[in-house]
Amino acid sequence: MKSKVYFTRTISPEKLVELYELLGKKLAGNTAIKVHSGEVGNRNFLRPEFWQPVISHVGGTVVECNTAYDGGRNTSERHWKTLELHGWSHYFKVDLLDDEGPDMVLDIPGGKVIRQDYVGRNLANYDSLLVLSHFKGHPMGGYGGALKQLSIGMASAFGKAYIHGAGKVEDIWTADHDRFLESMADAASAVAGYFSGRAVYINVMKNLSVDCDCVSAAKDPCMADIGMLISDDPVAVDQACIDLVYASDDPGKPLMLKRIESRNGVHTIEAAASLGVGSREYELITVE
Repeated sequence: MKSKVYFTRTISPEKLVELYELLGKKLAGNTAIKVHSGEVGNRNFLRPEFWQPVISHVGGTVVECNTAYDGGRNTSERHWKTLELHGWSHYFKVDLLDDEGPDMVLDIPGGKVIRQDYVGRNLANYDSLLVLSHFKGHPMGGYGGALKQLSIGMASAFGKAYIHGAGKVEDIWTADHDRFLESMADAASAVAGYFSGRAVYINVMKNLSVDCDCVSAAKDPCMADIGMLISDDPVAVDQACIDLVYASDDPGKPLMLKRIESRNGVHTIEAAASLGVGSREYELITVE
């Protein structure tokens, strides 16, 4: 069977709640809600006010992890200040998963490149997962969506360096590019497997910059907003977003495609699908 992906061109906080209900998958127990807290100076990330209705509807704890590069989120002290600055801790209960070590290690016996994924130890406190992704371009991955949130996003600071370096932290910025993309797929498979059957993925195609929310001086959006998607399959929801970019007649599409294609962004999707994380075949169900 093809994975179901619900899609609407209406972008609103209230519509997100409707999409979640349409998917019909209730997240039980203690739910971790993964967001991108936004690098200090970034103007494109989706603010807590946008996510607040669906987060309140689902219930749970907003979670984040420290970064592996200099900036406003590379230490717990700095990250907590950023979470406060951007309003996350004002609206929600927030858990910085790798605030304290040691990391939780998830084995990846069938990994293409890496065989372990290092995530914040607090992940062990959660029973289900809601991944809230701002779909956009990315300087290294080509694009950022659900698979990036599962991999780089859920990894601890050490884990992020480990993935970027394709298993060698010292090669964080110099590893073979496709092996880095495959490492992301490996890490995504570890987290998706950990929450197997207990995860939902939302991608919002808004503020479509070629740059990630981790870039403090990100370029302005190059395309008009497209819509919002939800699925219980992270591969399908990312593939659907890529397909929607290709199908767009927006004059800024060539800029976005140049970013995605020049970084071989689809390879992460290919690798994740081959690992059994999800399916690239999907049924797109449009919601008015």
